[in-house]
Amino acid sequence: MKRLKNIGIKLTPTVFFMIILMSWQYIVDRGIVARYILPSPLDIIITTFRILPELKPHIITTLEEAFTGFFIAILLAIILAVLMDSFSLIKRAFYPLFIVSQTIPIIVLLPLLIMWFGFDKLPKIIVVILVCFFPIVVNLLEGLESIDRDMLNLFKSMKANYFQIFKFAKFPAALTSFFSGLKIAATYSVMGAVIGEWMGGKDGLGVYMTRVRQSFALDKVFSAIVIIILLSLILFKTIELIQYLTMPWIRENK
Repeated sequence: MKRLKNIGIKLTPTVFFMIILMSWQYIVDRGIVARYILPSPLDIIITTFRILPELKPHIITTLEEAFTGFFIAILLAIILAVLMDSFSLIKRAFYPLFIVSQTIPIIVLLPLLIMWFGFDKLPKIIVVILVCFFPIVVNLLEGLESIDRDMLNLFKSMKANYFQIFKFAKFPAALTSFFSGLKIAATYSVMGAVIGEWMGGKDGLGVYMTRVRQSFALDKVFSAIVIIILLSLILFKTIELIQYLTMPWIRENK
């Protein structure tokens, strides 16, 4: 019964999604909404396969920007989370700044980044870093601070130094929160790169979307959106797989 219930839970979103797609296809086929305003799912799929060779260099550029910014954000987040966990003064100084930084719309910063760093990949990478950094550092910091105090006292009573406490107690306790932040940031990374590309550039899915939108080729716009969704999902599932492999104890709880 439990297995059937789990299958039902997994199938529910799939069935719901298929109903939406079929309804969408029906509405367009019946002419309720014109195709030039809203392409049908079938039109989008056909267009996606047709323009895939054309999209390849744009996909590569966007992935390069997303991956570079994502990994830099991870590195910075780990360093700052550890420092803030170790020194309360650093946390009191930096944490409010992180909160304030999230209230500034990225779209406002983009023109400044373009003026400072040009139309190359660097402004897009900075955008990815800005959108990915916050969820990683906040989740990791909360994970580091959530360690059981009794366990912490036990390590201290055994004369464990800071690095031993961090390696064997704090970081394992923070892994769940850390991966939660990574999964959120992973979905933001591709989106951040695309938003950065909207301001201009030579290649990238955001640049491509801007060009085809100006020519009113909405089927190609939707195809680019499908590619962005797929890339984000692949990155999200990759993080999930890494979490599954590095945290064997979560397999036992499933």
